[in-house]
Amino acid sequence: MDDDVVELAHQMFDMARQGDAVPLLALVDQGAPVDLRGADGNSLLMLAAYHDHPQLVEALASRGADVDLLNDRGQSPLAGAAFKGYTEVARVLLKAGANPDLGDPSGRAAAHFFGREDITALLEDSTGEGPGQA
Repeated sequence: MDDDVVELAHQMFDMARQGDAVPLLALVDQGAPVDLRGADGNSLLMLAAYHDHPQLVEALASRGADVDLLNDRGQSPLAGAAFKGYTEVARVLLKAGANPDLGDPSGRAAAHFFGREDITALLEDSTGEGPGQA
């Protein structure tokens, strides 16, 4: 693979981690793979979710990113959000159709294990709205 392409991919992963949406989404809109994965299998959406960037997660999902794409350890973006306690990211993923029972551990299992009551409540409502929300 061309060194420039590899460098661009590394930059895209950094953008996802940092929530640098404008340049990342511009690259995706110009044809970069929305489900680009790094050496560890983490996708752009996984990195955005794991670093608490719900707006970027939503934008990537709206561009066709797979919200259930597991990394090489069998972890889903929803499980990562549950592990970190990022309720808004979990809400966005659920609204985009994330499966709470996918992966090892699943998002549901991670939320329960780490005592993420807000996320557990979201998981009980398949729309991702949670109790008392519209």
